[in-house]
Amino acid sequence: MKFRAEIDIMPLPALLDPQGKAVSNTMPQMGLGEIVGVRIGKHVTMQIDAADLATAEAKVKEACEKLLVNQIMEHFTFRIEEA
Repeated sequence: MKFRAEIDIMPLPALLDPQGKAVSNTMPQMGLGEIVGVRIGKHVTMQIDAADLATAEAKVKEACEKLLVNQIMEHFTFRIEEA
């Protein structure tokens, strides 16, 4: 079966996010002062060939933990659907 994964990788809440801070600081100058606390991360999509959903989830988790995410500074969430 083919599956499609959508992965969101974000900086840990306790860590400074310089990109997010720069965007947050610019919002009032653009007339968007109501927007605060911007955090910027990464979004990754991938396709997985797997026998079932549980196997696909395990493969995505392994890819995140071994390659895509710096677990000292980032956390991730993902969702998978059948392609």
